[in-house]
Amino acid sequence: MSYSLNSTLLLTILLAIGLFFFLKASSKDRTTIVEISSSQKPIKVLNSLCEWLNLRGWKQTGGDFEQRILIFKGQVVSSKFLAIFLGFLGGFGSCALGLVIIQIYPELGWWPILLGLIGGPLSGIVYFKKSAREEKFELRLINENENDLTFMRLRAHRDELISLENELGEKLQLKSDGSLFKTPI
Repeated sequence: MSYSLNSTLLLTILLAIGLFFFLKASSKDRTTIVEISSSQKPIKVLNSLCEWLNLRGWKQTGGDFEQRILIFKGQVVSSKFLAIFLGFLGGFGSCALGLVIIQIYPELGWWPILLGLIGGPLSGIVYFKKSAREEKFELRLINENENDLTFMRLRAHRDELISLENELGEKLQLKSDGSLFKTPI
């Protein structure tokens, strides 16, 4: 086997590994817990947060009055465009792998190119099924006194918490430790 075939096979396998990890990351749980505070009264902050969540499609499904917890649930839908795009990428990548296999084992004929018929739909279906899921948004009021500052602990998807801080941060005078805007790298 020549040097160019070795490097082409290696790059093709690396592309397949990259697609695999992208599909895995699309369904990864990114639930985060953050504590926020506000100088406004708890009732105003809670009403604004509930209204904001309802506008974004979250439905209140429960809570516990004793522990001061509100629970919202929402459905995350898969992107049809991204599923189709990943299907094409998986198909082209599988065809590329088939072409490399043909170069290495010419006695197989053109059959390895049919890997594209498996890899394309498979990657699109895997993304579409894994990325559609139900998410929870839990809101817990920490402070005891209704007239003081508001202290809350929020547990939700990281992107949803970032949106909340961006859209309602100034209006509700929300303060957090800023960890949502820090990258893990």
